[in-house]
Amino acid sequence: MADGISSFWGPVTSTHEWCEQNYVHSSYVAEFFNTISNIPAIVLALIGLANALRQQFEKRFSILHISNVILAIGSMLYHATLQRMQQQGDETPMVWEMLLYIYILYSPDWHYRSTMPTFLFIYALVFAVAHAFVRFDIGFWAHFALLCLLCIPRMYKYYIYLEDKSAKRLAKLYLVTLIVGSLCWGFDRLFCRHVSAWYFNPQGHALWHVLMGFNSYFANEFLMYCRAQQRGWNPRVKHFLGFFPYVKIQKPKAE
Repeated sequence: MADGISSFWGPVTSTHEWCEQNYVHSSYVAEFFNTISNIPAIVLALIGLANALRQQFEKRFSILHISNVILAIGSMLYHATLQRMQQQGDETPMVWEMLLYIYILYSPDWHYRSTMPTFLFIYALVFAVAHAFVRFDIGFWAHFALLCLLCIPRMYKYYIYLEDKSAKRLAKLYLVTLIVGSLCWGFDRLFCRHVSAWYFNPQGHALWHVLMGFNSYFANEFLMYCRAQQRGWNPRVKHFLGFFPYVKIQKPKAE
């Protein structure tokens, strides 16, 4: 890893650098693989968005897919520049997206319909302002992990009440990509000094990006299935070309 290299974007100002040599392939891209590895997340989110719009799912799911796109673009800008401002543009949407997941997961059982979105909106706004002035560093990751943990019990509750095996498979794919992706992230972070001496760098952080793109897609489709079931829309998991899963619904004619 290069320390404080000046290139097109100037010296590194972000609080983190990842285990990839800077500006190897282009003077405009600091971490090449960590940048382009966000492309699958954008493509998958756009596929999910097209499916949600075509079948007229609730707007919350369109916003969720769009937030995936924004997050991936923010990550690309961060890894391409390694600047503090772009790092904030990556990390703040990460928190916003988790708050959106919390809303989608818990809102069906929330008795006061306006209280929860109002609280989450204020929380997101306060975090964005605070994050603009304070470098949370490890505190940010602890905070993000806590938000993720808040989602897991609800996902599990949805899972155990499902009977459709294809829908359950979406949840399993979500879990597998999360675990493997986290291992790649941790390996890249903890063993960077050793990996940097290897002839071939496995690019663990880039693999994390790719796996998290699929992870978000599987999570979104699973939640769309559960919500469609709650609304009585007769959801089914179909597979494009016999492999790629997506949710298809059949609304009652009155809707």
